[in-house]
Amino acid sequence: MELRQLRYFVAVAEELHFGRAAERLLIAGPSLSQQIKALERDLGVPLFTRDRRSVALTATGAALLPEARALLRRAEDLRRRAARMSGSEAVHIGYVTWLPSDLTARISGVAALHIDTWVVPSHAQAARVADGSLDLAVCWVQAADLARLGLEARLLGADRLYAVSSGASTSPVRPREVTVLVDADAATWSSWNDFAEQLARDTGARVQRIDDGGITGPAFFDHVRASDRPVVNSPRGQSLPLPADLVQRPIAAPAVYWTWSLILRHNEIRPGVLAAADAISRDIGQLGIHDADAWLPGDDPHR
Repeated sequence: MELRQLRYFVAVAEELHFGRAAERLLIAGPSLSQQIKALERDLGVPLFTRDRRSVALTATGAALLPEARALLRRAEDLRRRAARMSGSEAVHIGYVTWLPSDLTARISGVAALHIDTWVVPSHAQAARVADGSLDLAVCWVQAADLARLGLEARLLGADRLYAVSSGASTSPVRPREVTVLVDADAATWSSWNDFAEQLARDTGARVQRIDDGGITGPAFFDHVRASDRPVVNSPRGQSLPLPADLVQRPIAAPAVYWTWSLILRHNEIRPGVLAAADAISRDIGQLGIHDADAWLPGDDPHR
């Protein structure tokens, strides 16, 4: 059993999709599948059930997932302690689903940047920066969280969200004409659920509560097919191709935005971390979020 296999296990468990997990890990799909099978052989238990349409954790896989995450955290802590002792510590950055495409160019010559491979939800990445497990993170955050955790946020990107619907029409829809999904699994979808609830309160969008993780992936598309209204696509699904029977529809009046922040500790004093943060967040621009026809949650730090 290797640490990289545990990272692969955690990625597939979080995505519940081998293709997305492979893309996230920057490895080939067949190689990922082979490594998961090798891990299952080493452990002597099945971790996932698979068919042509879906991937699910077995009861054993669900029970072992927290242990795998804990092992990866301990390994990362050990590596960071060793780096501090050698005086060669890099700046560690975590992310959720998105990083700037020019990140490497921005940081070139400024600092040695290590991109953390443990991808967890926004609220968890913010907590990791607060407790020192990460130096920086790219995530969605609210002003109240920044104050509570002792963090600061710099605007780094923004996704203009769209809706997905059945049928042929690709005409724009208003927020009050769409459905937004809220999942019962708050540990995974806390940030999205907060965003969705605020969107519904402010605009009249309809909330649909689900318990199958269908904020993204095949289950999301099934919810769209079963809905009589367009369904808001989450940032996690922004780059995924749509099935042939579904269409993308712009949300307008107002346009709905999700912001990505670069977060760091408010009392950060290390020159390398501060230089990296400055380089990454320089010359970002407004990204449309302050246009007259734009909606952001009331507690968005960039509002």
